[in-house]
Amino acid sequence: MAAPDKGIIRVRSAHGTAATMARLQEMVSARGLTTFALIRFSADALRSGLQMRFTELLVFGNPVAGTPVIVSSPSAAIDLPLKVLVEADADGVVWLSCNDPVYLQRRHDVSPDLISNISGVEPLMRAVALEGTPA
Repeated sequence: MAAPDKGIIRVRSAHGTAATMARLQEMVSARGLTTFALIRFSADALRSGLQMRFTELLVFGNPVAGTPVIVSSPSAAIDLPLKVLVEADADGVVWLSCNDPVYLQRRHDVSPDLISNISGVEPLMRAVALEGTPA
């Protein structure tokens, strides 16, 4: 039996956790996107006396792009703004993950002419994950 579509895109980073998150934040800012929140799950866990591998979530977007999607499909607001998860797996491999825009389109019945408004995350993650200087 095939695994169900989780609607998540994962990209392996060539960098450590802190460098991956720093590159992500730098690229989000360089593209003129708004950072709404940085959730540091692992740091929050540690403050509570719990242990977990590095896990951080950057919430960002562009109201000019996201608002028409939400106006057209109000339920999309549960998945917007856009998010990228940076995490280390049990082997220390660093991954970036985001919602697949095609999955979001199906989930919220987003009009095909608006899908491009929420489709820039995967190329952004791939640029962050690459070796070398961010583009």
